[in-house]
Amino acid sequence: MTDLRTEEFEINMGPHHPSTHGVCRLLLTMDGEKVVKVVPYIGYLHRAIEKICENRTYAMCIPILDRFEYVTAMSCNYVFSLAAERLAGIEVPERAEYLRVIMLELNRIASHLIFFGTTAMDIGALTPFLYALREREYIMDLFEMTCGQRLTYNYIRVGGVSKDIPEKFIPQCRETIATITDKVEEYKRLLNGNPIWKVRTIGIGKLDAELALAYGVSGPILRASGVDYDLRRDDPYSIYDRFDYKIPVYQNGDVFDRYMVRLDEIQESCKIVAQALDGIEEGPIRAKVSPNFKPAAGETYTRIENSRGEMGVYLVSDGTKKPFRVKARGGSYPHLQLLPEVATNCLIADLVAIFASFDVILPEVDR
Repeated sequence: MTDLRTEEFEINMGPHHPSTHGVCRLLLTMDGEKVVKVVPYIGYLHRAIEKICENRTYAMCIPILDRFEYVTAMSCNYVFSLAAERLAGIEVPERAEYLRVIMLELNRIASHLIFFGTTAMDIGALTPFLYALREREYIMDLFEMTCGQRLTYNYIRVGGVSKDIPEKFIPQCRETIATITDKVEEYKRLLNGNPIWKVRTIGIGKLDAELALAYGVSGPILRASGVDYDLRRDDPYSIYDRFDYKIPVYQNGDVFDRYMVRLDEIQESCKIVAQALDGIEEGPIRAKVSPNFKPAAGETYTRIENSRGEMGVYLVSDGTKKPFRVKARGGSYPHLQLLPEVATNCLIADLVAIFASFDVILPEVDR
């Protein structure tokens, strides 16, 4: 009788594979359909954003950092502005704080809608992608009427925001968040009971809390593994302490729970936006800040809760109009680093689902 033997082989998944979204290469060692080893390779997108910012004034850094994590570019604008404001001791007007929270949470919703649509499409369901883009358009319309842009905004500036909202913004925004709140329930009905969806997501890519913390995981992925941690509440900034909202936490740490955390977060963000719309009052939208202001020499690390986890900026001032050092932190890097731990000994079809559930944005990784 002849012994049957399998032979391992290597294949490249990406950078042109549709589920790697264009700029990530995964080198896979395979045993048939089983992934024996996965090694992520980066370096296809490097644009030296941090070094470019060190050769610009603080105000000129804002549109550069828009590209750092373009799916939630409002967060990029905000985290750098907040760091510069802390260095320079700039106090932001009350109305500007409300406008910032509204824009940050709307952008979080738009990001999670992209996650919902692309993850479902990567796993094999096209309809959710079309639904998600439909709802996201309502938010893009709000951004466009406010600042003229739909992807990279250059809206949140050092000292406040660039423009006030138009008169029709508030009623249209209320209508948008009411629609999206209802649509999320429709999304859950569409997928949660689907037997194919359940097989492809439940129990797949499980990540326990201990491993997640060891790798510096943050955001929805950490909360899907049972860790109740959110910087908006646990390291407060802006005016988030004025709003009533819940932090969705799940326990299984699998693809399904990572998907559910984000859907629940959409609904919680809608609550925050509604409260901010109720509380906003008339007033100035920007502090008086010179375009060439010079913060006192010093350093700060400022962090916020982005849709992908902790986003931070380490900023060093030498007392001139240009930052001496800019170092950005995105949530996607530790998540991509974690992939070999979670995606080993799974099927290649499951690797697609796991990678999608990490919601990696490559500019955060390859800066």
